Amino acid sequence: MHRARVLGSIAEKTGIAPFMALAAQVMGTEPYASARRVFRGVDNGSSHTGAPSTARMNAAWPNATLVHLPVHASWLSQVEIYFSIVQRQAIDGADLEVLADRLMAFQSRYNTMAEPFDWKYTRHDLNGYLHRLGAHEPMFAAWPPTSLG
Repeated sequence: MHRARVLGSIAEKTGIAPFMALAAQVMGTEPYASARRVFRGVDNGSSHTGAPSTARMNAAWPNATLVHLPVHASWLSQVEIYFSIVQRQAIDGADLEVLADRLMAFQSRYNTMAEPFDWKYTRHDLNGYLHRLGAHEPMFAAWPPTSLG
């Protein structure tokens, strides 16, 4: 996130094994390999949702913590911003047979020119949003249980 570098791979399908393989690729790369703590934000995909995914990640990498984002909060994930860029610049109109090559070529080209996203959304903005959401969604009514910072 702070370096504007993308680490990716191509998998034939989604699931626990491809997710863990990507996690291994990331966690085996500096600075994550030697970091005291790594926080990995994830959406609600079936391969990385709930307590079992947290347990798998902690068993494989004790310094890694999965942070499950709220449903319909893709805008909180910087990789979703990247996916939006990829969709427009590499995927739209691509023939499935050449898609993997186009994706990896795009990743390489993107890494040569990318800069960190100038993301101005703060933890205070998130706390405010979750408080407003709590007025409409019972599961967020007591959010945050303690302050996010």
